[in-house]
Amino acid sequence: MFGDLNRVELLGNITSDLNVRSTGTGTQVVSFGIATNRRYKQGDEWKEQTDFHNVVVWGNQATSLAQRAHKGTRLFVSGRLTTRSWDDPNNPGKKNYKTEVVSDQLILIDRYEGKGQSMGASANQASEPVDQETPSKPAKTTKAKKEDKGDNPEELIDPNDLPF
Repeated sequence: MFGDLNRVELLGNITSDLNVRSTGTGTQVVSFGIATNRRYKQGDEWKEQTDFHNVVVWGNQATSLAQRAHKGTRLFVSGRLTTRSWDDPNNPGKKNYKTEVVSDQLILIDRYEGKGQSMGASANQASEPVDQETPSKPAKTTKAKKEDKGDNPEELIDPNDLPF
């Protein structure tokens, strides 16, 4: 018998400022929304559909993400789906539900440069994984090096040219 699989991978933009909080034990939790877009052709016309997803990040990843991301930051999120429920305090007997992606891996496509500016990945700057080891140490940016594979910067693919 095969085991079950609960896996989600999203590439999109953060839709609002991050909601940063701490548990009673001091573990940081960050929650935010991410928007993903899909283009499809209907007849002779191209249509665009946007979906919105709720994301939750825990621990060291949450601490690191809170220092580097903001509304509009483009990022890759990988994790699992979970649905939680609670009783509505204003409507006795009514149960509310929320489906979220609990992230176990994040990669920033845009880097936060301070004062609301962000910079996309370019030919000489690769994407930046969010540090999962130490929350006090900033994540390292991996730079593409010409001498690694003899790559010419003009030949590298710009992430903005990808269709997804």
